[in-house]
Amino acid sequence: MTRFANKTALVTGGNSGIGLAAALGFAREGARVVITGRDQGSLDLAKERLGPGAIALRSDTGDTASNKELAQMLLRKGISLDAVFINAGIAKMAPLSAVDEPMWDETFDINVKGAFFTIQALAPLLNRDAAIVLTGSINAHIGMATASVYSASKAALISLAKTLSAELIERGIRINVVSPGPIYTPLHARLGTPVAKPGDAVTGLQAMIPLKRFGTPEEVASAVLYLASTDAAFIVGTELVIDGGMSQL
Repeated sequence: MTRFANKTALVTGGNSGIGLAAALGFAREGARVVITGRDQGSLDLAKERLGPGAIALRSDTGDTASNKELAQMLLRKGISLDAVFINAGIAKMAPLSAVDEPMWDETFDINVKGAFFTIQALAPLLNRDAAIVLTGSINAHIGMATASVYSASKAALISLAKTLSAELIERGIRINVVSPGPIYTPLHARLGTPVAKPGDAVTGLQAMIPLKRFGTPEEVASAVLYLASTDAAFIVGTELVIDGGMSQL
């Protein structure tokens, strides 16, 4: 398919995991792809995989000034956007007694404030009928111990999709959310949950999923591309849960 031929898609956090899977999907379907991330090494590797037409820009989603600079860099390159996947985020887990203010601030600075001000900065560059997709989480809907701060940040993000949709819809711009359940990405590897060698934590988590497995970044990316495409032209301000039935059954 070439649903994104002659279109430009930007993916924040597009240098690994779900973001990279989505960027590769956009590229396969004809888009010129722009990715952002904080790590230059992984950005360079991702750009190689995406091909010579891709653009990789170092940018810190949690820094408002960096978001403004990202928009200026795109403007200087004459780039306007047809699809934006706001994917950059962090997940830090801690029980109530161990949560401190720096952990709260970092989580909300990146997951909520960063997403909001990225959209604000990029809004003037969005073409009419562009689409924005945000990465939420099923943690916004289920009560999981140690996930209070992360879950609250994702619940705020889902709310933003609805309220910002109301502001941008006059330009034909749609905003929707994909909310993954357990997806094996480099983030899980850093959390110590390698699916290839499942320990008690992973085995217990898989047992909670009706499909009895973790999802893949490519499965989430497929949903992102659908919501960003004209196939979803009548879908606005909604959330697509991708969790193998974990929050539903």
